[in-house]
Amino acid sequence: MDIATLVGLVAGAIVVSSLILMGGTFGMFYDIHAVIVIFGGSFAATMIRFPLSAMIHGVPLGAKFAFTLSRLSAHDLVDELARIAEIARKQGPVGLEKVETDEPFLAKGIRYVADGYDLDFIRDNLERDRDNFLMHLDEGSKIYRAVGDCAPAFGMIGTLLGMVQMFSNMSDPSKLGPFMATALLATLYGAVVANLICLPIADKLHGKLLDEETNRTLIIDGILMIRDSKSPTLVREMLLAYLPEKHRHTEGEPVPA
Repeated sequence: MDIATLVGLVAGAIVVSSLILMGGTFGMFYDIHAVIVIFGGSFAATMIRFPLSAMIHGVPLGAKFAFTLSRLSAHDLVDELARIAEIARKQGPVGLEKVETDEPFLAKGIRYVADGYDLDFIRDNLERDRDNFLMHLDEGSKIYRAVGDCAPAFGMIGTLLGMVQMFSNMSDPSKLGPFMATALLATLYGAVVANLICLPIADKLHGKLLDEETNRTLIIDGILMIRDSKSPTLVREMLLAYLPEKHRHTEGEPVPA
């Protein structure tokens, strides 16, 4: 689990809740009209922007990856692929049938090599798989960003609607308070939804998309070299290029100046 996402959301909720309780109760800050205009309006506008298929794939995938981390880091993948290359050199492709890994994409590549598929098939299939996954993750990031962009705008729409209703009922003072509450709460809901939930999740997903692109490309290159019977040392050295300079050396090994 990505603890940072969970801690950030909980901390934000605690901050907002504490401010609410310092000056009243939660009931004061609930208004069904503001809820409808923010959540209903934002999701309606987002559905206009994106095809239904993108919503179906992007929203749950984005929610999942906002709270999870990759099973293996890029450095771990280099070590894992070097280990697999060593097994392939000693036992041949058949030896890979018993290799187990926590990374499903890597496991798929290992299975292709163990089954003896040719190089072009492995490359095309894995690259297509990677591109489709990144496309859906990018859709998720864009959808959450779209909701984050829409929420403050619909907060303003709710504020305007509340003010129009308030000014239309100036003759009845008992209605001024509820309409003013709707106007202000719509702006509050829009700001919270955008700046505490949707826009941070969109940024988190964009960062994870870049990490996943690097990791999956690294896996593809490693699998292709293993299929091409490259030595474990060569596999490691080639894949280390994917890592930042400070992460290319084991603990205790001097880093070149």
